Amino acid sequence: MATRDEPTILQRLFSLGEERMNKLLEELLSNPRFGEALGKAVQTALETKGRVDRNMQTVLGILNLPSKSDYRKLATKIEALQGSLVNLNIKLDRILAAQQAAAAKVAKPDKPRKPKAPSEETIRV
Repeated sequence: MATRDEPTILQRLFSLGEERMNKLLEELLSNPRFGEALGKAVQTALETKGRVDRNMQTVLGILNLPSKSDYRKLATKIEALQGSLVNLNIKLDRILAAQQAAAAKVAKPDKPRKPKAPSEETIRV
């Protein structure tokens, strides 16, 4: 076990510098055993995460609490509703504009027509 004065493995790796660190990583990754071990560790970690997620969903379901997927479904539905509301708003604005235009035509009084001055033809008769 390292004491407080002794550097940890990570501290030693950071102190090596970028070039030496790259060389060390190349050597490690070129080793087939290390590659297999790293792949197996990543695969195991992903499988474990999947199990934990499923178990967490089960626990949340038992407690009647929403899970992350429930929130995603709700967010999707809310976005769809917002889109529908925007469309309804646009249609309502068009209907109101048409009603206002129709009301303006009805409310607009016709200008009284001025009688035309008799033309010379009508006077000759």
